[in-house]
Amino acid sequence: MEIIPLLQKELEQEVIATRKLLSLVPTAKFDFKPHEKNMTMKQLAVHIAELAGWISMGLHTEGLDFAAQTYEQAEVSSTQDILDLFDKSLAEGKEALANAKEEDLLPTWTMSMGEQVLMKLSKYEVIRHALGQMIHHRAQLGIFLRMLNVPLPKTYGPTADDSSF
Repeated sequence: MEIIPLLQKELEQEVIATRKLLSLVPTAKFDFKPHEKNMTMKQLAVHIAELAGWISMGLHTEGLDFAAQTYEQAEVSSTQDILDLFDKSLAEGKEALANAKEEDLLPTWTMSMGEQVLMKLSKYEVIRHALGQMIHHRAQLGIFLRMLNVPLPKTYGPTADDSSF
């Protein structure tokens, strides 16, 4: 069994629901955060939009050292900017998967903070982690949107706002 086609299929399925939710982020509510410990809606949406790019990063790097690399979140000023960022990240992830070989999924990838190892994963697991993060944070975004009374579209099935199949 080849894993890459399965990852490509899963990515295609998850981006449909992700795009739906990202398209609902109201620009006027970019600064909304339901709790002081939460990211703002803008920060959360940008993070979600960038996650598909982690597929390329996972396949093309040995790891990520937060102590050696500074991260600046992409600047966006509209919902369309978020969707454009998502499209860019998605294109990078799709291209990386399309050009990968099964054996490219096997090497170890390390996330660290200087000498402190935060996680060691196979490159396959990095891709699955990125997809899991996309799903996890998309659910958080759904809660943010619900709190703002934004009707939620169906993802895996109907929501209270969209009961159609």
